[in-house]
Amino acid sequence: MIKSMTGYGRFEGMVDGRKIIFEIKSVNHRFLELSCRTPRGCGFIEETVKNLVSEYVTRGKVDVFVSVEADDNVAAEVSVNHSLAAGYVNALRELRDKYDLTDDISVSSVARYSDIFTVHKAPEDEEKLCSITEQAGRQALETFVRMREREGEKLRDDVLGRCDTIIDIVAGIEERSPQMVELYRNKLLARLNEVLGDTTADPQRVLTEAAIFADKTAVDEETVRLRSHIAQLRAMLSGSEAVGRKLDFIVQEMNREANTIGSKVSDAQLAHKVVDIKSEIEKIREQIQNIE
Repeated sequence: MIKSMTGYGRFEGMVDGRKIIFEIKSVNHRFLELSCRTPRGCGFIEETVKNLVSEYVTRGKVDVFVSVEADDNVAAEVSVNHSLAAGYVNALRELRDKYDLTDDISVSSVARYSDIFTVHKAPEDEEKLCSITEQAGRQALETFVRMREREGEKLRDDVLGRCDTIIDIVAGIEERSPQMVELYRNKLLARLNEVLGDTTADPQRVLTEAAIFADKTAVDEETVRLRSHIAQLRAMLSGSEAVGRKLDFIVQEMNREANTIGSKVSDAQLAHKVVDIKSEIEKIREQIQNIE
């Protein structure tokens, strides 16, 4: 199924007794570009996130945010910087003596200076934390992918509708183009008869000139190739692979054929039709910029 490169997914809940938030969002980009924000001291889970996202995403600028609540069961040890604590106590006593203050120095008053304490926690269980992140990430990514698929379906329908419009316009060009040769031949014959007066124009000369005009203005090859490109585009949109880059190339080729047709037509009505084709191709090009 065709996917858009724009998407959002989020998981928030408990996994193995730890509260975790895994949030992912993406916009269009030529390649896969991943940015990951993880809890302080947990940079090691970035590799897990990178590998996980690459299973679901091939193109797009992807931002991931991971938050994991601290494990209350992890043992912690608090140590005191006695040298610093003694400095605070001496300073307080100096203030008491110099300014004749009430002596209310206590443990609680000294404890307000938090820099005298150092908390040592056991290191995180990296394997467990990576497992928790992966479980939460997969649930967020499932939501993320479903959103991309819904957006991709809308893009596909729009592009296919524009392809139908182009085919209708091409059919009109193919129908009118031969008529222009006949119209040119009749005008040429009338002009020659007018110039020559009573003398009848040479039919062979008229046919030769008409043949030259037909060769210069024939768009059969271009319309056939344009139809072929549209058929390829439709086939790609019906597949399940990431085809954004291939679609971009096909659209470039479609635009090339439209330009060639435009350079050959000599009729204002046909010229307007070519403008309409190029307008639809440009809209298709804009849409496929968002297809993975």
